[in-house]
Amino acid sequence: MKIISDEKIYKIISKIGLIEPEILDTARQAAKEKNKDFVEFLIKQDLIKSNEIGQLVSNDLHVKYVNLGKEQIDSMTLNLIPEIVARKQNIIVFKRDEEGVKVAMADPFDYGMIKMIEKKVGDKVLPYFSTEYDIKGTFSLYRKSIQQEYATNIQKHAIKAQGANVESVPVVKLVDDIFSYAYTNHASDVHIEPEDKEIKIRFRIDGILYDVLTLSKSILELIVTRIKILAKLRTDESRSAQDGKIITRVEGEKVDIRVSIVPITHGEKVVMRLLSSKGKQFSLEDLGMSGRDLKLVQKAAKRPYGMILSTGPTGSGKTTSLYALIKLLNSRNVNICTIEDPVEYDLEGINQIQVNPKTNLTFAQGLRSLLRQDPDIIMVGEIRDEETAGIAVNSAMTGHLVLSTLHTNDAATALPRLLDMKIEPFLVASTVNVIMAQRLLRRICMKCIISYTLTDKEIEDLKSEIDINKFLDTPKISDIRFYKGKGCKACNDSGYSGRVGIFEVLEINDNIKELILARADNEQIKKKAIENGMTTMFEDGFNKAVAGKTTLEEIFRVTKQ
Repeated sequence: MKIISDEKIYKIISKIGLIEPEILDTARQAAKEKNKDFVEFLIKQDLIKSNEIGQLVSNDLHVKYVNLGKEQIDSMTLNLIPEIVARKQNIIVFKRDEEGVKVAMADPFDYGMIKMIEKKVGDKVLPYFSTEYDIKGTFSLYRKSIQQEYATNIQKHAIKAQGANVESVPVVKLVDDIFSYAYTNHASDVHIEPEDKEIKIRFRIDGILYDVLTLSKSILELIVTRIKILAKLRTDESRSAQDGKIITRVEGEKVDIRVSIVPITHGEKVVMRLLSSKGKQFSLEDLGMSGRDLKLVQKAAKRPYGMILSTGPTGSGKTTSLYALIKLLNSRNVNICTIEDPVEYDLEGINQIQVNPKTNLTFAQGLRSLLRQDPDIIMVGEIRDEETAGIAVNSAMTGHLVLSTLHTNDAATALPRLLDMKIEPFLVASTVNVIMAQRLLRRICMKCIISYTLTDKEIEDLKSEIDINKFLDTPKISDIRFYKGKGCKACNDSGYSGRVGIFEVLEINDNIKELILARADNEQIKKKAIENGMTTMFEDGFNKAVAGKTTLEEIFRVTKQ
C-alpha cells in the first residue's frame, strides 16, 4: 500500500509550483493512461528530481529524509538486511552509528517492520523516508563487484572443474551471475573474449564497452560449453560459427539472450545480446521523440498504405523505434506481420517470422509469403537488397503499410539509396511517407548532474555546426547553462545513466517528391527538408542538451563519428 497517494503528491507539487500546472496535469494523465507510478513517471520524464520529491513528501509527513544517492553505504551495513527482504519491503539500511541503525523506508510508519529490524540487528532503528525510485536504484549495491566475487572463487575451482561435468556449480553459477550482473547494470551486450593466457569479459553499457572481469583461460571451454547447452547449440563443434538463443529469467524478468559464437585465434569468442521485455514497452515519447517529429510519424502511421523507414547505423535503436510504432498500431482489427533477422521481442498479437537462410527463408522470400497472409501492416526487419526493396515498395503500392529499416547516415540519404537499389523514382516518391533517422546518446546521470557555461572555444565549435540564434530565447549563448554528470557510484563515475534518442524526421511532401523525380542527391534533399522545417539530429541533440538530458560532448561524439 502506498504511504502517500498520487492525488496528495499532485497537491504538494501544485502548491510549491515546481512544475508548470499544464505540464503537471499532462504528466498525471499520461502516468494514469500508461499505468505508471506517478512519482516515478515524473522523475523519468526529468520533470522533477528524486531528491526534490523526497524532501517534499518527508516535509509533509514530518519525518526525516535521506538522499540515498549521496550516502556512502558500506557492504557490512547494507547486508544487515538480506537483499530478498530489502526488495520485498522497499527498505535500505544505509548507516549504523552511535545513534543506532538508520533505515531508508518507502513507508517510515511501518512500525511492525521497524520492530522486526530492531530484533534482527539488536539495535535501535531510526526510520528515514526515501522514494521507492531511489530505494530500487540502491538495490544494485547488493551486487558485489563481479571481479571481486569470482576472480578468486572461480580461479580456485578452475583446475578442479577442468575435468568435471559442465554442470558443476562454479561454472553454472558464474554464467548465471554474468547474466544477472549484466542485466542489473543495464548492459545491452556481453562479450566473452579469449586471449593468449586469459579471458576478458566486457559489457556494453549505454553504447560503450567496459572491461568487467578477467578469468583464467583454463575455464574458457567450460564457460562456452555451458552457454552452448543453454542456447541448444552443438557442443562438439568449435571450428565454425554458431547462433542461438537463450530464454531465462533474471530478477523475475523474462530475458531473451541472442548468442553468437565464432572461432578466433585464441579460442571461441561469445557475444550475447540481452533483450528484456522492458524494451518492447517503450513508446516513441519514451525514446525521446517529441514535438513536430512525433506528430509527423504519428500522422504517417495512421495512413492505410505507404512506407515508413527508420535509418541509422547498427545499434542506433532503429528496430526499437519500429516496435514502438507497431505497439501504437496494434489492435484486433488489423493483421500485423513481421519478417525479422532475428526476432528481437515476442509481441502479443503479431505474426512474426524469423529469417532462416538454411531453409531459403530470406527477407524477400518471407515477404512474398507474408503477402499471402492478408496483412494490413508489414514490418521488414531490414531492406538489404534490390529484391527485398522491390517487393516492399510494391507492397506499399498495393494497400499495405510497410515499416522497415535502412543503413544510412541520415534521413535524406535513404532516398538516393532506394534509387541505387533500382527502384524507379516515381515509385519512391509515391510510396515513402516519412523517414526517421536516429542515434542513441547517453543520458546525463541525474544523481550527479551539474551545470556550467560554455567557453569561447566551445561556443565557436557549436556555431560551426548550427545556427545557434535559431534556438535561443536569450540573446547570448554564454548566458545559457548546459549540463553534465560529474560522476558518482550510481553511474560508475561515468556521468551518464541510460540513453535517449535524437531524431530527424523527413516528411515526403510535394517539394521533396519533385527532387526525387529529378534524382537529386542527398544534400539537395536535406537542404530542402530543412527549409521545410526539418530539425536535424544535431539540432535535436542541442535541444536535449539545453534541457539537461545529454551533453554537447555526446552530441559531437555520436553525430560526427
